[in-house]
Amino acid sequence: MAKQLSFSNESREALEKGVNFVANAVKVTIGPKAKNVVIEKKFGSPDIVRDGSTVAKEIEIENPISNLGAKLIEQVASKTKESAGDGTTTATILAQKMVQEGLKNIASGANPMELKKGMEAGLAFVLEKLSSKSISLNGSDIQKVATVSAGGDEEIGSIISKAMDIVTSDGVITVEESQSLETELDITEGMSFDRGYSSPYFVTDQERQVCELENPKILITDQKVSTLVDLVPILEEIQKSGSPFLILAEDIEGEALTTLVLNKNSGVLNVASVRAPLFGERRKAALEDIAILTGAKLISEDKSMTLDKLSINDLGKAKKITITKDKTTIVAFEDTKDLVKARVEKLKREVNITESDYDQDKINERIAKLAGGVALIKVGAATETEMKFKKLRIEDSLNATKAAIEEGVVSGGGQTLIEISDDLLKLSETSSDDLRTGINIVKEALLEPTKQIAKNAGFNGDVVVAEIQRLNKGFNANSGQYEDLKDSGILDPTKVIRLALQDSVSIAAMLLTTEVAMADIPEPEAAASGGPGGDPMGGMGGMGMPGMGGMGMPGMGGMGMPGMGGMGMPGMGGMGMPGMGGMGMPGMGGMGMPGMM
Repeated sequence: MAKQLSFSNESREALEKGVNFVANAVKVTIGPKAKNVVIEKKFGSPDIVRDGSTVAKEIEIENPISNLGAKLIEQVASKTKESAGDGTTTATILAQKMVQEGLKNIASGANPMELKKGMEAGLAFVLEKLSSKSISLNGSDIQKVATVSAGGDEEIGSIISKAMDIVTSDGVITVEESQSLETELDITEGMSFDRGYSSPYFVTDQERQVCELENPKILITDQKVSTLVDLVPILEEIQKSGSPFLILAEDIEGEALTTLVLNKNSGVLNVASVRAPLFGERRKAALEDIAILTGAKLISEDKSMTLDKLSINDLGKAKKITITKDKTTIVAFEDTKDLVKARVEKLKREVNITESDYDQDKINERIAKLAGGVALIKVGAATETEMKFKKLRIEDSLNATKAAIEEGVVSGGGQTLIEISDDLLKLSETSSDDLRTGINIVKEALLEPTKQIAKNAGFNGDVVVAEIQRLNKGFNANSGQYEDLKDSGILDPTKVIRLALQDSVSIAAMLLTTEVAMADIPEPEAAASGGPGGDPMGGMGGMGMPGMGGMGMPGMGGMGMPGMGGMGMPGMGGMGMPGMGGMGMPGMGGMGMPGMM
């Protein structure tokens, strides 16, 4: 595709327009008096959000070069969201100010590379000071952090605090939609482990990038699955029942993974796969725990069990399974409660007879995971739009609270950043010209979150910052008073602030050192054409909709092995698409590679 090129100051100015376009939309969402953003959706009602990352993701700019700037600033928000779960608006505000100040200085003759060095030196100083000001979070502060992160919503803060108190640090807290108007807390059996989906094609919610399976059947095995030949009967039975299906195995690879993805994407089977957590004997033990929790039979090579002998009764079940790119959460049914309790007691006895401290620690970790349970925060609302809004606020607040437990807290409202900004002045005074300028860029940016919080609350940001520096107190945007924010319970998670600083400096410094910007020149849309090998909706060689061909392996249908039918091996049918017989979409071919095409 042809490229549009932009050079030097012209490119940086165009990129800045994109940065400002996004940041100006995002920064109204910070603080207790933040405003909402309404986003049109192609389908359904508009979304009303107060989350920087969500707003940034939705923005596209017509100018290709400016759109690059928009995507760079969106990366700041999404990276902070991914790492900290909150702080996206703070990161965006910091990055915008650094870009603006940096470009002013470059236009005046500053060396971009020296500015970058100065910004990085300033960041290192700020992070050291931030760490020294951080304090550990005690139990009574959890609700305060949750409330602040929820925009001052005390109901949300109270629910999150109760949930964390019940399940402790080893338990799991999930957020889901409720059928009622009230937001409630429910405690149930369940656990989570650090493994995500085998392929992003299993995602069911593109916006949140998660895969959610309601009332799924679960296969648990310590074997590698590289072909689905042995699973054809089970898969066909599950497909007929309409149940979602999860495969939890040592590994899912090759033809097996490809087949699952194709059938998922074609709507034949709602399926996902996850690699088993841990390694060696610890992996097998973890799989046994999960099997107990879900009522499944562990299909193990050690017991001479094979997948071709699998029956529907060997599968487990769960109320709900939520899978992200790096974590799986299982919400179990109550009927396994006694089995889980017995398992925990057995593990406790193992601890007592185990001499190795390391082994004792690992068994205690398993006990904590099984006994911790899952806290379900069921979000109630009168409308779908309000439901999405509240759910997003609760998720952000929950993430911020977890971050606070990990690395502690500092005074909120931007007060800590202002204090560090004053300290940063001493560092800049001992540095060379352009290096000093880079440090000062960071120094000025540290004031911006508080200015925007004040502005959103109807106050003059410059005046508020000056008063904070004069009084050595923080600004409570709820009351409009200057006070000790720690005593007032206005706290920010240290981890969130740290990651917002790191991500904003990273992107801003890279943008300031950009000399050439390249973007695709959009081509006029061509009219879609059908016919053989053309539009996927039909023709002789489409991608899985009616036609003589398909997407898979040679033959009249199917995705794999020879035979007259079944789930997907070349033959007359296949699990992929019902050719002459099987589980899929119409046409003579299955989901394999081209047959009749």
